Amino acid sequence: MDLTDLRPNETRGLVCAHHHLYSSLARGMPAPPRTPSSFREILELVWWRLDQALDLEMLEWSAKLGALEAIESGTTAIIDHHESPNAIEGSLDVIASACAEIGIRSVCSYGVTDRHGPEGAVKGLEENARFLASGKQGMVGIHAAFTCENETLVAATEMADHFGVGVHIHVAEGVDDLDVEHRLEDLSQDNWLLVHGVQLPDHHKLRGTIIHNPRSNMNNSVGYAAPQRFHQPVALGTDGIGAAMLDEFRVAYARAREHDIAATPETAWQWLEGGYQLVPEALQDRVIWSEGPMDPWRLAFHTNIRPTSVEINGEIVLNNGVATRVDAEEVRVKAAEQAKRLFTKLDDMP
Repeated sequence: MDLTDLRPNETRGLVCAHHHLYSSLARGMPAPPRTPSSFREILELVWWRLDQALDLEMLEWSAKLGALEAIESGTTAIIDHHESPNAIEGSLDVIASACAEIGIRSVCSYGVTDRHGPEGAVKGLEENARFLASGKQGMVGIHAAFTCENETLVAATEMADHFGVGVHIHVAEGVDDLDVEHRLEDLSQDNWLLVHGVQLPDHHKLRGTIIHNPRSNMNNSVGYAAPQRFHQPVALGTDGIGAAMLDEFRVAYARAREHDIAATPETAWQWLEGGYQLVPEALQDRVIWSEGPMDPWRLAFHTNIRPTSVEINGEIVLNNGVATRVDAEEVRVKAAEQAKRLFTKLDDMP
């Protein structure tokens, strides 16, 4: 499809360059056993408890809900990073199939970690290998270097090289991952996704694309990544806070402006468009919005624009704001049922 002459109220499909579709059910989850006082405790008391509670049925409806909300926001491609330590085998197929049912493009990976011992790391590697060997679009995931032994980092890198894909990894999100650039310097490649980068020094030698997640970084109080300081390409992700990429663009601009009065929406828009370097197929998708023009300066301050039509790979998957492939109400009802199951499991955890 030739989209070189887009109308004022049209854009190409938006790309979420870092998502955790498993977190779609997390909204309204029970409070943690105690209030976290650090980023490490946020991981331990919230997100690591959540991923341990997941089973494949929960994951299916969480992914469907996240994918549905993505197309309802004009996002046509999701690069997902997944973890469910008690339901690893087949988990990437569940996510990919859920996204395919909704009609959205997906790039999946499992976040390998030694957090659950060497056996858990091996199972994570095996899930990445199994999924990639099936010919589906994916990467090799690593949770973060600070939860992995060096042997695991090397094994994941070698696997990615074998399949000709990149590594999708959280990098220097918080102070627990300081000096990660030294551990990854000899491993990283240009096709890696370096997610967050908050604590990276300006002149680090890591290769890959920086994935900026401003809302998540603010929510976790880890600091401002200031991605404009890096020499690498930058793309925008959400770190699991939905896939409404215009919202993420607005926050990216506002946070940059808070940091530097000279910052403009054009820079944040360039970060949003950085997703096309990662999923170029999204350039062939089309989103018709409720009004135009779709100008960065206008969109930075206009929060009431919504997609009316989304076309992915030549197929209309959203028409007059309504999903065409699935019953959106059914997806939401089923997801709510699974959220209830998830919350019960969380309440029963020590």
